[in-house]
Amino acid sequence: MRKIFLVIALIFSLTLFSSRLHAQSSYQTALGVKVWDGGGISLKHFLGGGNNALEGIGYFWKQGFRITGLYEIHGAINNAGGLQWYIGPGAHVGVYNSRYGDGSYIGLDGVLGLDYKFSGAPINISIDWQPSFEFGDNRGFVGNWGGLGIRYTFK
Repeated sequence: MRKIFLVIALIFSLTLFSSRLHAQSSYQTALGVKVWDGGGISLKHFLGGGNNALEGIGYFWKQGFRITGLYEIHGAINNAGGLQWYIGPGAHVGVYNSRYGDGSYIGLDGVLGLDYKFSGAPINISIDWQPSFEFGDNRGFVGNWGGLGIRYTFK
């Protein structure tokens, strides 16, 4: 519950104060980290300079790892330069230790988030929620994936 409150507070803060920051939303590729319960490496690339992007995330933590691929559709938020919303589908594969059902799993993902590119600095931040459904014994809906991404942007 504490994590949900923190996510909502961060989204509200970004939305409220983004109009006061001078920002631009144009970048082609970004590489950095995504943090939540564990940590991950995130690579986001926009396709053909448009509003569609692919994001690959490698999450690593003490109970295993998970590789996720997402297709994201971005849209501008009026009067909030540099701030965009995004939504999209994806998939993942994961390996967990015995505490989480020892073995390998595949699943389907969704993503809903906010993305912000700072003006004058090659920095991008994002926050998102990635609900997923894993297939296998004792698997099912998982609603606690997502995270705070901090990335270095390339044109």
